[in-house]
Amino acid sequence: MRIVAYLVVALAASLAGAQQIGQNKPADGSQGFTLSLKVQLVVEAVVVKDKDGKTIPGLTAKDFTVTEDGVPQTVRICERQNLAEQSAPLPVIKPGTEDIKIYKHLARTQIAPETEDNERYKNRRLLALYFDMSAMRPADQFRALSAARQFVRTQMTSVDLVSILRYQGASVDILQDFTDDRNKILSILETLVVGEAQGENETTDDSSSADTGAAFGQDDSEFNVFNTDRQLSALETAAKMLGQLNEKKSLIYFASGLRLNGVDNQAQLHATVDSAIKAGVSFWPIDARGLVAEAPLGDATQGSPGNAAIYTGAAAEATTGNFQQSQDTLYALAGDTGGKALFDTNDLDHGLVLAQDSISDYYLIGYYATNTAKNGHFRRVKITLNQNLDAKLDYRQGYYADKEFSHFTTVDKERQLEDALMLEDPITELSIAMEIDHFQLNRAEYFIPIIVKIPGRELALAKRGGAEHTLIDFVGEIKDLSGGTTVSNLRDSVNIKLSDATAAELAHRPIEYDTGFTLLPGKYRIKFLARDDETGRIGTYETTFTIPNLNKEDKRVAISSVVLSSQRVEQKDTLFDAAKAKEREKEDSVNPLVQDGRKIIPSVTRVFSTARPMYVYLQAYKPPPATPDAKPGAPAQPLFAFVTLYLADQKVLETPPVAIQPNTASRLGITPLNFSVALDRLTPGTYDCQVTVLDPSNHRTNYWRAPILLVP
Repeated sequence: MRIVAYLVVALAASLAGAQQIGQNKPADGSQGFTLSLKVQLVVEAVVVKDKDGKTIPGLTAKDFTVTEDGVPQTVRICERQNLAEQSAPLPVIKPGTEDIKIYKHLARTQIAPETEDNERYKNRRLLALYFDMSAMRPADQFRALSAARQFVRTQMTSVDLVSILRYQGASVDILQDFTDDRNKILSILETLVVGEAQGENETTDDSSSADTGAAFGQDDSEFNVFNTDRQLSALETAAKMLGQLNEKKSLIYFASGLRLNGVDNQAQLHATVDSAIKAGVSFWPIDARGLVAEAPLGDATQGSPGNAAIYTGAAAEATTGNFQQSQDTLYALAGDTGGKALFDTNDLDHGLVLAQDSISDYYLIGYYATNTAKNGHFRRVKITLNQNLDAKLDYRQGYYADKEFSHFTTVDKERQLEDALMLEDPITELSIAMEIDHFQLNRAEYFIPIIVKIPGRELALAKRGGAEHTLIDFVGEIKDLSGGTTVSNLRDSVNIKLSDATAAELAHRPIEYDTGFTLLPGKYRIKFLARDDETGRIGTYETTFTIPNLNKEDKRVAISSVVLSSQRVEQKDTLFDAAKAKEREKEDSVNPLVQDGRKIIPSVTRVFSTARPMYVYLQAYKPPPATPDAKPGAPAQPLFAFVTLYLADQKVLETPPVAIQPNTASRLGITPLNFSVALDRLTPGTYDCQVTVLDPSNHRTNYWRAPILLVP
């Protein structure tokens, strides 16, 4: 369950020099001078053949005329990739004679680029084997891997470089960069286990659906929409990975069909095709199902439809239609990117041979586009020969230019956040500090407040309707490390309207955003993104955290996280409230940081001014004794707690101990502990703050200690 968030301007000190709970980049990092130039190198792979179908050698930059949207371009690069003459067959490797090794560190996130001193890809054929494990059943996975191994053993030539990519529903992994080491390629293929990602096909809700006898629920098509988008988005990611190489690339896509769901996936399909065209990647889909002889009412992998459609022929028609539609998308991917799809054959390695033969002899033509506008418009490219007018030229007819954030549509903005969430490396254009706390709700669940702080000076302000405002988008995802599944997520857009006085303060004060989740004990990873919607700048924060099982704490007093704060605000004073009135009342009853209509604003940076008191809040838990002679409702023995500040291990301040009676009406014996510590008599500097909790009746204690910074 996600608790709807609030956003406030935190009246805390500046982030400079702050002790961070966690942040995506150092607050004191050096800010260097950056010089940027708007230039765009456009590279075209051009196949030139005469009227007899033979390639034409010996051409130079002077032989080509290139125009973009009718404007002549100056050819800066002209390089022939002659693979036909240099290609030679390699000795056949018999099964069982390979030098198979198991490589520990397989997954990578980037293809190694070509450097000036190492032209590793020149005059080489680049073939990327892409296995979509999420779209193949185990039998299809076996056929795909067998075909890949057969191709490597018998069909590879001396100019071939092969890479291996895998998608399992989470991310695109580069298991092997481009290499001509056949034993290494075969070793990687051996590590791919049949049955990975289960390979379950998406379900359909039509006359061909199996009758499971279950009660009516959500339409499976809702989930299929997202599954297809993820598969297409993964293909787009793979194309972008290969796009940094100028040579022609063929991506051999092993899958068991890819079915669109009406018009819902059209946007992602277009984005995938556009990215492949721009990257110079051609898709060569191979239907790993092979030659299928399908029973009219389905095979033994599913139950009978069990409806009237089996008697009218509608079920058989739906089954055939679903199968054909799953191939139609693969056909479109191939046709739109210059590849060819292989369907209805058990000779799957023939598809790899077709992709191999498609790259034989071509020219790389490069120019710097005179149109530097990043508006996302289509740029039509025309290439001709100056002399041989009968020659046939095969090349990419155009591309979509990059887009600046100001030209993004709503779909573009959402895709930018999705792509940023999938990236392995964080984006640190915005500084983000985060604090993650935990409070026990019941014997099983914990409330997890998450507080994010962003320096106001890094946000853009714009005038709209005469009022200052800043728009911030938030996206977050929490994954369970034990199973790798996503257990909760967040998507929020915050439009903050500010007065002139408050807007001016943003240059010196941070904005604090908080939200909350309900989770079980365990280990988790959180990835959180914030984007300034005026400039498109993104900040990413990623970390792991553990929620302890306090029910098993038998040696110390069980306590929650300790929250340090210098501010408590009325709920009505929050700048942004995303909850409706009734929802807010429900949330207030759950969130322990909301007390008597006032909200505790945690100090994520733990920087405090000596002019204001420091608030300390935590919960201790003392469940009633589970003994036969225990009297229901009997008063429990109190807990004692106090706060101590140390300077260089010397005690400089200590609050008087307070005795708090546990709540006997709660099975947890929740004991809230509140402190207000006056700091006006202390000198600025770094201190250690310690909270001590004592349970004399059970002879238990617990301590919490962390550094804080005091400023004037």
